Amino acid sequence: MKASDKLVAALNDQITLELSASVVYFQLSAVLSAEDLPGMAGWMLAQSNEERDHAQIFTDHLLNRGGEVKIGAIDAPGAPADSSAIAAFRASLAHEEKVSEAVRGLYRLAVDEGDIDSIPLLQRFIEEQLEEEAAVSEIIGRLERAGDDGSAILYLDSELGSRHGGGEAPEL
Repeated sequence: MKASDKLVAALNDQITLELSASVVYFQLSAVLSAEDLPGMAGWMLAQSNEERDHAQIFTDHLLNRGGEVKIGAIDAPGAPADSSAIAAFRASLAHEEKVSEAVRGLYRLAVDEGDIDSIPLLQRFIEEQLEEEAAVSEIIGRLERAGDDGSAILYLDSELGSRHGGGEAPEL
């Protein structure tokens, strides 16, 4: 079943948003690298790769439905004014919340359009977003507890570094 023009436009918006998220995470990775936190930087880089993978999944879905992919403009995120680890993860959470709401909007649109072919994909992304928000919220909580304790921050950096480069988050 071919997707409606309205859903095709919304899926293209989602592809652009996922690519934008990839760029945001790439920038946050660079910020954390400059702060000598290679584990956290690697975690952010893995997130960047995962967001690009998400864009590919939406692209494949759209192409399999006979839609045309049109990637929109992606603004450069710029480096945050505060280069602390907690600021980077708060920026990450804000972006994940934005993506989550966009996926929910896509789900509502698919239901309104009677597009049952998109619903399983969107349900998986809703679950993925819940996991992403929870993971980032946990990291923020741990950073808040660490405060200015350099040893605690370095321990968390090392722990997050175990994900470095692989993007081993649950695959859709």
